[in-house]
Amino acid sequence: MDEIVKAALKKWPNVPACYDWLALDARGQWFMRDERVQAAGPFPQVKGSRIEHEKLREFIHRNYGCDEHGAWYFQNGPQRVYVTLEATPWIWRVMDTPGNEVFSHTGLPAKVHQVWVDEAGRVYLSTDLGPGLVHSLDVAAAADALESSAWGIYEPQTMKALEAESRWGFVAHPKPQR
Repeated sequence: MDEIVKAALKKWPNVPACYDWLALDARGQWFMRDERVQAAGPFPQVKGSRIEHEKLREFIHRNYGCDEHGAWYFQNGPQRVYVTLEATPWIWRVMDTPGNEVFSHTGLPAKVHQVWVDEAGRVYLSTDLGPGLVHSLDVAAAADALESSAWGIYEPQTMKALEAESRWGFVAHPKPQR
């Protein structure tokens, strides 16, 4: 977490959290969802405005985390902005290189522990950072990693896409705690 964010938290410790204004899609892209967009429909049917500003994305990446209930958020200064997830909290990029290194949508390296495939053929990785969906452009590289046992895994396990949230204990659509 950025030092400026930590300082803001100390200065303003009781800022209410924000819900439904930030979303992460299945390709690792961030979307702002203002009141008009929220009224038009749920994410991902109505996505909102994709965040294009590189420095803002980098700031979100550095201050992205998970609370004790499994809800993911972006700590924006003193305000916690909860993230609506289309799929999983991490979107994995698999490098088409020897070893098939894996990086999160935030740029963090990850070590693969397990591989899962759902009924639609989407690939999920359980890693030292947590669970996530393999980016659609990187499924072939993930298949190569399995074939070559680059991750020390030979066969993926199967699951239903709807099981991801309960299997890994994350909250895809955070709501205020009562």
